[in-house]
Formats: sequence, structure tokens, C-alpha cells
Amino acid sequence: MKVSMKHLAAVALSVVVANVQAETKWDMPTPYGDSNFHTVNIREFAEDVGDATDGELNIVVHSGGSLIKHPEIKNSVRRGLVPIGELIMSRLANEDPLFEVDSVPYLASNYDEAWELWLASRDLLAQRLERQRLKLLFAVPWPPQGIYTSFPVETGKELRGVKMRAYNKSSEQLAELFGAVPTQVEVPDIPTAFGTGRVDAMITSPSTGANTRAWDYLTHFNHAQLWLPKNMVVVNARAFERLPESVQNAIETAAVEAEKRGWEASKAETEAKIAIMEENGIVVSEPSEALVQRLQEVGATMEKDWLERAGSDGKALVEAYRAR
Repeated sequence: MKVSMKHLAAVALSVVVANVQAETKWDMPTPYGDSNFHTVNIREFAEDVGDATDGELNIVVHSGGSLIKHPEIKNSVRRGLVPIGELIMSRLANEDPLFEVDSVPYLASNYDEAWELWLASRDLLAQRLERQRLKLLFAVPWPPQGIYTSFPVETGKELRGVKMRAYNKSSEQLAELFGAVPTQVEVPDIPTAFGTGRVDAMITSPSTGANTRAWDYLTHFNHAQLWLPKNMVVVNARAFERLPESVQNAIETAAVEAEKRGWEASKAETEAKIAIMEENGIVVSEPSEALVQRLQEVGATMEKDWLERAGSDGKALVEAYRAR
């Protein structure tokens, strides 16, 4: 049987197209190192997508800010410089206060409350991201935030004048309300910041404390459980829409599993990393009655300020959360 050159060319073209589809690669910047549970979870997400699409979409994770630094990840995804990325949600507070809802002290300070807050806020936040051509895939919380120092904190007065590491608007404001001096420091730079005297204290999770070997530069961790900030994974909407429907479905299915897995990992992370810090000499304590009272006063001030900035949408969000 004769085979025409045109037929051969068509077959060759279909093979090339299939290979191109099979080799679609998405570079994914993340801010945290490979041992961080967020990064571990995201690598599993990427593997799940690759398996579900038979390699049609290969998500390559670039951890620790190695490809794009944390402050630039959201805009890099929005502009299409990379199709997908991870960032802490509250980093967007300066452009929209709604993204700071998970960092209002004591609004949601345990996992059950944090989950209910997420359910109440997810659709609204997804809509906000859609305006910037971004699609929200999933979000995973950090363990509850506590106070790290080289001295005991009994009332909060001990923090006056202390240079305190901050990572979002809420941690900056909390430091200021305690009379501390907030200084923005990314996670990979924490040990150096303490070593050079740039900061003397910090508000962060047990996970970050253990991963950055806090015992090398601090002695105390107060498990204040201020809030549970979330990292979110977003994708460029146009890049997502260009994918075949089957690949889109695979991403969304993997995202649901990653969110569920990530929340469970965060819970386990809290206890495990506190234990590691104790084993390495960190003095772990619960807040005293005096400190709880002061933290609640600061939390009330911050919630009032947030509601004023967030407007009617913020008020409706909090009411929906508290009505759940």
C-alpha cells in the first residue's frame, strides 16, 4: 500500500504536537526550603499532576526563593513570567486588606477556627484574585504563631524597644503596639539577621523556628497561638485556560488533595517542631494571664483597625465566619 508524503507529514506533525504536549513545563517558584512542610506538600502536588496527566504537564518546583524572591512571586505569576507560584496570603494586605483576614490576632487561633475562617473567606478571596487574572488553587496554614526571644516574656512590656522580625502587616502592627521595632526579614535570612543584630526577636511558627535552628540564636518560645497565616498557590488564569480540559481537571483534583494533606501536615508539624525545639534547649512556655490579657487588648485594636480598612466586605466576611 502506498503512503503519500502528505500523509507521512501529517503523521510526523501529530507526533511532534504530541511530544510538545507531553513536554509542557511549568516553573513554580516557592519561598521556602526543601525541608519545609509547605514545600514537601507542593512537590507532592506537582508529582500528582504529572502522574494524572501522564507527563503532559510537568511542574518544576524551585524552592527557597531560588528562581523568584518571595515579594515578587505574585506579580510574576500575574504577568505570566511564571505560570504558577506559592506565597503567604497576608503579603497582599497592602493592596487589599481582605488577604490579611487570617492574621488578625485571635480571630482564628486554632485549626478548627482557621478552617471555618477559610471556608467563609475562600470564594471572596478567589474573586479578588480573578480580577488580577489569577486563579486560586489551594491554601495551607502555618502552625499557630508564637513569640521568640532571648528572654522570658511575661507581660509584653519586655518587648519595648526590641528589634522584632516581621513578615506581614499584622506582625508589623503587633510589634509596634508592643513598642517593638518591626523589621521585614524573609525566612531564609532569619539566622543571618539574628547573627548580625538586625533583629533580636520574632513572631513566627514552631515550623520556622525549628527549620531555622532558633536555638542557635534564641532561648525562649512563647506559644501564644496568635493566628494561623496561610500560604496559597495561585496560577496565571490564561496559562490555566490554555491547557486541555483534562489537564485542568487534574490540577484541580490534585489541588483539593494538596489542601487536605497540607492542613493535616500543618497540625502534625506544630507538635513535632515544638518537641524539636525543646530537645535543643529552647524554653517553651504558654502565655501568662497578664500576657494573654495584653495580647487580647492588642488583638481587639488590630481587629477594629482591620475592619475599618476592609470595609463592608470585611465586616460581612467576619459575620459569615462567626455565624458558621
